[in-house]
Amino acid sequence: MSETTVAVPGLAVGTPSPVIAVRPVVLPAPGRGEDLRVRVSAPATGNELPVIVFSHGFGESMDGYAPLVDFWTAHGFAVIQPTHLDSRTLNLPPDDPRTSLIWRLRVEDLTRVLDGLDFVEAAAPGLAGRLDRSRIAVAGHSWGAQTASLLLGARVLGPEGEPGEDLSDPRITAGVLLAVPGTGGADLTPFAAEHFPFMNPGFAEMTTPALVVAGDHDQSLLSVRGPDWFTDAYVQSPHGKSLLTVFGAEHSLGGISGYNVTETTDENPERVALIQRLTWAYLRTALGVDGSAWPAARAALAAAGDPLGRIESR
Repeated sequence: MSETTVAVPGLAVGTPSPVIAVRPVVLPAPGRGEDLRVRVSAPATGNELPVIVFSHGFGESMDGYAPLVDFWTAHGFAVIQPTHLDSRTLNLPPDDPRTSLIWRLRVEDLTRVLDGLDFVEAAAPGLAGRLDRSRIAVAGHSWGAQTASLLLGARVLGPEGEPGEDLSDPRITAGVLLAVPGTGGADLTPFAAEHFPFMNPGFAEMTTPALVVAGDHDQSLLSVRGPDWFTDAYVQSPHGKSLLTVFGAEHSLGGISGYNVTETTDENPERVALIQRLTWAYLRTALGVDGSAWPAARAALAAAGDPLGRIESR
């Protein structure tokens, strides 16, 4: 993705900085079956870096989502990416006893990263003492967005609709949910209802501020509903949320999961550039780094002659 790509005319993002990346940083994970491997990326210089903990989609790994991670880190964020047990790089067999619990183990992976920030800092050369522990966001794509939403306060509902355990983390003060799955029950296909009982989120308790990003051409094979299914986290959660609808985008949102990846069905560098810049601006404001970044981004998008998306808030 070229830095000269301009998807939001008038939105200044500054000059990109050199980035350092270290992988794998291995966090001890007793009881998980194997230790947790993460990738750590950060600007080569600067202090008090806000932190994004990123949860990948099904089958991906710590090495995915370079278009987003490269942009975020080149513009002032540290990003930590764990590899969850469903990653194709681990090849966990379907009959592994952990398989049915991966949704929960994914959440534990993220909290383990937060618990191990001292370890992570020490393992990445030159990073020690440079992370701002008071400014931490969680982000994720697809299943990773559902994982991230649980740290923001969403719950997995029981068979009778009762809220499950509160897995939110007070260290997380903002989130970005990219193509986050919607409600379960009758909204799921029979296959999804049978095989993915954890896909029954309730967003009524998701009180942490978040930006939900949805493609208006994202038709899931797991839901009987249309692309609006991916807006449920915005519509059904308490106030303090924003929704970015990306025009023409499918589940890969233009190609955020990697450069030239084969699973991208709607490759569009301008859509990716839009998401890079708007998520960056949102998090800078939501984390208290720059109160003007998000308002400026919203104004720039609204003023665009042929915008690639729209923003609404509640």
